[in-house]
Amino acid sequence: MSPKPKQPGERVLATNRQAFHNYFIGERREAGIALLGTEVKSLREGKANLKDAFARVDGREVFLHNCHISPYSHGGYANHDPLRPRKLLLHRDEILKLLQKTRSGGHTLVPLRLYLSRGRVKVEIALAKGKKLWDKRQAIKEKDQEKEARAAIRERRRPQES
Repeated sequence: MSPKPKQPGERVLATNRQAFHNYFIGERREAGIALLGTEVKSLREGKANLKDAFARVDGREVFLHNCHISPYSHGGYANHDPLRPRKLLLHRDEILKLLQKTRSGGHTLVPLRLYLSRGRVKVEIALAKGKKLWDKRQAIKEKDQEKEARAAIRERRRPQES
């Protein structure tokens, strides 16, 4: 399963491509994110990394952890901490559903992408279940087979030289 296609007017700031390799991606949700001014400016420069990021429900709030947003290049003393936990903005009923699903069933919340939508920074999070090593090997094997099939079809469509 690949990332959701972006809507017109959206600008993707960062993606977590490794999440699709390490997890079975389930239900997805869009959430706002509470940021400081220098973080937004740094994101607009494209300086974000979601590689090791995860979300966690703490009490009645959801926080994004290990999301690295580099300090703003023109910031001064008021620059932010790059790895600080950031609050995700969701409705109370959505938070309760996520809490319920993460407590039972071994699911975790994984951010898939950070993007700009109508001037606001949003994060797409998904309920995910971890893959075992053999699942990862199977996924790689399927990708290789699909790639070979596409190459064979392309080769057959190529006009024959006479």
